[in-house]
Amino acid sequence: MAGLIDRGDLSVTLHRLSRGPLAASGRPVCCDNKKQSRVERDEPRHRDLSGLSRPSALAPFRIRNYRFQWPSDLLTSAAFEMETIILGWYVLVQTGSVLLLTLFASLNYTGTLVAPLFGVLGDRIGHRDLLAVMRASYAMLAATLLTLALTGYLNATCVLVIAAFMGLVRPSDLGVRGALNADIMPQDQLISSIAVSRTTQDLARIAGALSGAGLFAGAGLGPSYVVIVSLYSIATVLMLCVRLPLRSRGGENAAVATPRHSPLHDLKEGVSHVWTSPGMQAGLWIAFLTNLTAYPFTNGLLPYIAREIYGGNQAVLGYLSAAFAVGSLTGSIILSLLASRGVGRLMLYTAAAWYLMLLIFSRMHSIPVAMGCLTLAGIVQSMSMIAIAVILMQTAGERFRGRVMGVRMLTIYGLPIGLMAAGSLIDAIGFSATVMLYVGVGLTMLTVIALHWRASRQRAQAPGVSQPDAV
Repeated sequence: MAGLIDRGDLSVTLHRLSRGPLAASGRPVCCDNKKQSRVERDEPRHRDLSGLSRPSALAPFRIRNYRFQWPSDLLTSAAFEMETIILGWYVLVQTGSVLLLTLFASLNYTGTLVAPLFGVLGDRIGHRDLLAVMRASYAMLAATLLTLALTGYLNATCVLVIAAFMGLVRPSDLGVRGALNADIMPQDQLISSIAVSRTTQDLARIAGALSGAGLFAGAGLGPSYVVIVSLYSIATVLMLCVRLPLRSRGGENAAVATPRHSPLHDLKEGVSHVWTSPGMQAGLWIAFLTNLTAYPFTNGLLPYIAREIYGGNQAVLGYLSAAFAVGSLTGSIILSLLASRGVGRLMLYTAAAWYLMLLIFSRMHSIPVAMGCLTLAGIVQSMSMIAIAVILMQTAGERFRGRVMGVRMLTIYGLPIGLMAAGSLIDAIGFSATVMLYVGVGLTMLTVIALHWRASRQRAQAPGVSQPDAV
């Protein structure tokens, strides 16, 4: 019986024992299973029974590593959101300039140009170790800003400098955590885990927006940054608790046996891998387009919208940001309960709906109605971004995941470009006209991407041509 348990799947073994005389003989099986259960602690325990029941949105939490990665990502994202809210408002109030506000927001994404190198580094040293180092650096930079605030030396220039250093590392966090997620999760739970991981950002944005605005308004910048430093520190410790999965160890051992190439060679190989798939190309182009023409109005310009358009304070800023995050969370939950069919069409349709909701939002003059528009925009935005992540992870080869997500993070560079252009355009033609221009460009280019992808898929499906896309 011990040989049977060691050789087969645990669920099949229990099924056989329940039918045969061994189950009725009363022989103890728990001792034989102890070693087996320890080995399989990080693996799904109901693979053979998965087809008999509806997949649960909480199924990823059965994986031990995910139970440490998820709260680490949650705390990190919450600290990100608190810093964005607090420092964005600080720069706007201290300088009164929308251009400097967009400059601050843009500096948070300077590292997108080196994000592919973070992907290469993650594939080499391990995504968990890279994330732990990155989050420790966030804690150090936040502690530096806290020290300046407590000693009275903080000013807008210091905030911009620290934001520039933070921006070198921070944009790669999302891609590296996505690659780690794909490492520790089985394929049949990938879409569910990505959707649940997306709720990490959404929950963090809700909590970070409300708590950050409240702390800053009630206690000041110094006490607020004590909380931020604590969040980063705890997130680093939780990430160190993630154990390297057995299959990742095997992959690393195999990599040691093969010749090492230069980082530039690995980067070129990753870009070439992306370029062979029309689905990955379409996803990356849409990611760049939305960062360029949609995200600026919900990421960097919200302090300006809250203060100049609605005449509000930090509380209004927190409400607007939280409304978008509530919608994003709702979209993540909805998608985590749905099947992964038609992911490509979902990506396109929800991106188009996102632009339409932003256009309606720009015409609203009531704060509650504007919050409703932002909530709807958050729903479709979340669905579109999850669809992109699923397409990339399902199509990318296992050893290319870090590099593919590094290229994905490179598309975020559209955001600082869009922010800086929006700052100048708002001064020149006004807020509503700027939104209308961005939405028009976004919808036009989205149509071009969709038509190009459709043509590429038709060519790939021609007789004698293999189809690389799995979506």
